Amino acid sequence: MLQIKRSKDNRVVKCILHRIADIPGGVTVYTADLGGNALLEGTPLSKPSNGVSHVVKTAKVLTNATDSATTIDVAKGHHFKVGQYIGNGTKAQEITAINTSNAAKDVITVTATLGIALTAGDVLVECSGTDEAAKYAAFAIAGSNYDVKAGENLFVDAWIHAVVREGNAPSVDSGIKSALKNVSYL
Repeated sequence: MLQIKRSKDNRVVKCILHRIADIPGGVTVYTADLGGNALLEGTPLSKPSNGVSHVVKTAKVLTNATDSATTIDVAKGHHFKVGQYIGNGTKAQEITAINTSNAAKDVITVTATLGIALTAGDVLVECSGTDEAAKYAAFAIAGSNYDVKAGENLFVDAWIHAVVREGNAPSVDSGIKSALKNVSYL
């Protein structure tokens, strides 16, 4: 059966300046735990396990938060969902709500304080639990922008060796940068 879908394309700022080596055939990204409706170029991906990669979820802190804050202002474009854990890689809390009503930012509410002061520009990552490190280790980056559709497979070109303009790319912390040994951030 013929099916026609209408969509509007938006101009997208690219972040990968130079592509050197990819994973032949790309990877399949697990979309069931993926928040948001777009996977951006330069998003860190985990090493495939049983044929499936996971997004290494990050969120950039937009405004300073005290060590007792339970709400965190983060930049749009993150992939977090309610029920997942967000933290700094050593201490994390469960997300209880995400307010997306503001056009400039999202406000993530967590069950309890992270116990550390956050400054604008800090990067938070998805963790396995409250006192655990990052849930997934970065292995490659997504090579293009993709629309995420619920319940559909997402096949992505994944680059393990590239040069990336950090200002245009999804936020990454020092742990992700060190895991992506052959990706240079400028």
